[in-house]
Amino acid sequence: MIIRSRSFACRFGQLCERNDEEQDEEEGEGRTRVHGHGIIMGLLKGIDPLLTADVLHILRSMGHGDKLCMCDCNFPAAQVATNSTSKKHVILTVTLPEALDAICSVFPLDFFEEKQAVYMGPQEGVEMPPAGVEVVSLMKEVIMKNCGGDATIDKMERFSFYEEAKSCFAVIQCLERRPYGNVILWKGCVGPDGLDLKP
Repeated sequence: MIIRSRSFACRFGQLCERNDEEQDEEEGEGRTRVHGHGIIMGLLKGIDPLLTADVLHILRSMGHGDKLCMCDCNFPAAQVATNSTSKKHVILTVTLPEALDAICSVFPLDFFEEKQAVYMGPQEGVEMPPAGVEVVSLMKEVIMKNCGGDATIDKMERFSFYEEAKSCFAVIQCLERRPYGNVILWKGCVGPDGLDLKP
């Protein structure tokens, strides 16, 4: 099942083409996200407008220990999604850091495991290109901002990552063009304080 979430945002929010730098603003009727593709105005209070009903349904349906694959535009997302638990493949028309920031704002990570996330790295003998280093650095910053600086984010070899992704609950694909913009998140629990539950 492929769901293109930008069309959802256009029907139920407002999308205005602009070239402003990426930023988030708080408004009286909900959050407004400004990114490279324009402005999306949310229709729910305190919920990032990138979190459409389809995305929220996936995140809420996942339980403790389930895995979520977030990938770039070149990842074989449709094929991998056919092996996933839910068979769902959602497309968000933003960069990986933007999508990850929205999802990690509501998605608790599993701090009862040794690692909370893994990102794709090159196979043996291949060097990570500068653009890949950049997107991985931004990915780590976003995760730690939302879930805490003690989050462990490990590298996984490219082909091992493909196999791991097949056992995920769902696949959320972005329009990220920088190579190796792929990450798997382990879902944890929300604690009594509303934050990621930690041992």
